[in-house]
Amino acid sequence: MIRLILLTDFTEAFAHNLLRGILEYSKEREPWVVCRMPPSYKQAHGIPGVLKWAKKWQADAIIAQFDDSDDVELFRENGIIALAQDFKSRFSTIPNITSEYKLTGRMAADFFLQKGFRNFAFYGYENVVWSEERCLGFRDRITEKGFGDNFFEYQKQPLENLWYYESEPLASWIKSLPHPLALMACDDTQGNKIMEVCRVLGIKIPEEIAVLGVDNDEIICSLSDPPLSSVNLNIAKGGYEAAELIERLIRDKEVSCEDVVIHPTSIVNRLSTDIYSTGDPYILIALKYIHQNLAAKLTVEDIVRQVPLSRRLLEIHFKQVTGSSIYQYIFNLRMERFSQLLLEGNEPIADIAMSVGLSDYKNLSRQFKLWKECSPAEYRKIHRVK
Repeated sequence: MIRLILLTDFTEAFAHNLLRGILEYSKEREPWVVCRMPPSYKQAHGIPGVLKWAKKWQADAIIAQFDDSDDVELFRENGIIALAQDFKSRFSTIPNITSEYKLTGRMAADFFLQKGFRNFAFYGYENVVWSEERCLGFRDRITEKGFGDNFFEYQKQPLENLWYYESEPLASWIKSLPHPLALMACDDTQGNKIMEVCRVLGIKIPEEIAVLGVDNDEIICSLSDPPLSSVNLNIAKGGYEAAELIERLIRDKEVSCEDVVIHPTSIVNRLSTDIYSTGDPYILIALKYIHQNLAAKLTVEDIVRQVPLSRRLLEIHFKQVTGSSIYQYIFNLRMERFSQLLLEGNEPIADIAMSVGLSDYKNLSRQFKLWKECSPAEYRKIHRVK
């Protein structure tokens, strides 16, 4: 029986999903015993105090939000496996539970670009690897698309004060931003703060500022008004793989120091981003029609019939706004929705494909491999807890 200390912030869904993955792994073998230790214990007693408790409790392993200055080698010296949940930076001496942060930022950028936005902003923490790299991926993608001069960022929030922030400097920054604007927050907590300040300032969401968070913490997203859109991560899968790594390290102390990488899977679109940023009324009609009829057998001609434009003129305007043809936009939207639904339920793949309008099931696997570099079945297996 493995005894694990999980030293993390259980006020957020990330910790609960990580633990869910760990428990799923343990169910397939033998039950693990987990001590949920709050960060305040480390703050009060330091690493020596945590180690003292770990030894007394006979812990086999610890997953923790370690600070850069923490002497994590003390655990190894005392026969305890230690994994670092990314807090401020990555460690080089122990495995990290980390993520594809730059990819998350790029996904957010593509999401907003498809909605026609031309002004972008990022709000995050200072000197924190996961905030900085999400910002970098977001900014790089925006720059690649030619809108680097329309990018704004604010990363002055210290991580130590998760709930507290200086409202006046943040409000001044928000008031200085052009509208309409697409804003990515480094996580859902920060996205919620942005929306709170916007409400005080009388800034309309999403009409003036569309806000996107990360983690898909359903409680925080629902607390936001309107509900916050968010990048979903396969956190439970990461917990499963972290448990798997711990067991390997217990069996073989010489196993290489490999990181557990949590992947972004999809963007959950809620009301905080439910808008299309374009001054072209005909393209707005076309976009709304596409999103409302995604499961139907949509053709380009169906879209043309909604507006008083020729097909050629509509295609030209549509590409100017979205960066893609009408056909490609519909296909991309369907594939993203399809990939999201693959992870949310156990329905047969063919049924899910039909529900989003992907009726050509014979070619679906080939198309999906071009999109995600694996088949739908492989994607479901890779990104979901077993």
